Amino acid sequence: MSGTATRSTYRHRLPVRIMHWINVACLFILLMSGLQIFNAHPALYWGNISTFDKPAMSLTARTGADGKLRGQTQVGNLRFDTTGVLGVSKNMAGEDSRRGFPMWATIPGPRNLAEGRRWHFFFAWVFVINGLAYLLWSWRARHLRDDLAPTRSDWRGIGQSLRDHLRFRHPTGVEATRYNVLQKLAYLAVIFIFLPGIVLMGLAMSPQLDSVLGWMVDMVGGRQSARTWHFVIAVALVAFVAVHVFMVLVSGPVNQIRSMITGRYRIPEEPAPPEGADHVGK
Repeated sequence: MSGTATRSTYRHRLPVRIMHWINVACLFILLMSGLQIFNAHPALYWGNISTFDKPAMSLTARTGADGKLRGQTQVGNLRFDTTGVLGVSKNMAGEDSRRGFPMWATIPGPRNLAEGRRWHFFFAWVFVINGLAYLLWSWRARHLRDDLAPTRSDWRGIGQSLRDHLRFRHPTGVEATRYNVLQKLAYLAVIFIFLPGIVLMGLAMSPQLDSVLGWMVDMVGGRQSARTWHFVIAVALVAFVAVHVFMVLVSGPVNQIRSMITGRYRIPEEPAPPEGADHVGK
């Protein structure tokens, strides 16, 4: 497209850009501080109590026949050797140590449950307040209805949109400034299912909220089930972010990131019709 004339159009409004980057910072810190908390007991269970002999998932370390630690990830009845990443990874001294997730994936320190919880709870509230502000602004600005609600045309074209994504074909021109139906559905699922779900499951893990959320704890199968759902939704959000970043990279990262910083998005100029073209065929 070198030498092709382009024009700038306004794509993302200022409140969307500000709240987007707040979410980026919060989710990054919440993920890494959450892994720090998880490392205090790297196992998940279903039910209301911890059935230590039958975890749904665990990251453990065992001593191998050679006398060295081996990391083992267990999911249901499946077991995988994950030495060097999960179960066993290098500590600050460069030695193998028992550790659920590696040190580089956790904050604020290599092993500090209390600080991890403080960071997690603080940024969780920032995240919740930012989310409520987004919903309020979206309602006032009709952002959800005008920009994210799928239209009849969107539903009719969902098959084609899916095929285009699988072939890495991306809209160009003015079409690139609007969300396609798969983007709309993904964002709506994140906004109204995953994000509220992970917050509610986080709250459900607190015994202090039994009088308020006891019904929800029972509905998901118990406090340990709530912890497992919290983890599962976090994994789903990581997958969403990975796909989101990948799509940004393959669809023009400079233009995409610039639009989320400045609001301006560049699209090719449509060539003017040749003189007399309106008489052709008449």
